[in-house]
Amino acid sequence: MKTVLIVEDSITEMQLLTGYLQKAGLTVVSATSGEEAQTKLSTQTPDLIVLDVILPGQSGFELCRELKADPKTSQIPVVLCSTKGTDVDMMWGNLLGANAYLPKPVDQTELLNTVRQLMVN
Repeated sequence: MKTVLIVEDSITEMQLLTGYLQKAGLTVVSATSGEEAQTKLSTQTPDLIVLDVILPGQSGFELCRELKADPKTSQIPVVLCSTKGTDVDMMWGNLLGANAYLPKPVDQTELLNTVRQLMVN
């Protein structure tokens, strides 16, 4: 079974995204900060990471850059999700190596289509 790591500090948003992904038959692991995500990534490798941009401490942009620079995690697709949905934010996410950028509130169909597409590649 495919595993998705969700890095999201909002409990409500975390529950919503987790529900969408679990209904699609995916296993979900969660973290509420970049630091917690790094800890979980040291013991397991998910098939995809859904990453909030605005997190306590390290931002999602910074974490994405680190993940894409590390040979152990560089091949894991990263989907950035944020209320910061401007073209500049999306371009910045792309420059840092994100595979997709979804504005919040996240549309369930768009999320699942994006996840399926990235997990096939």
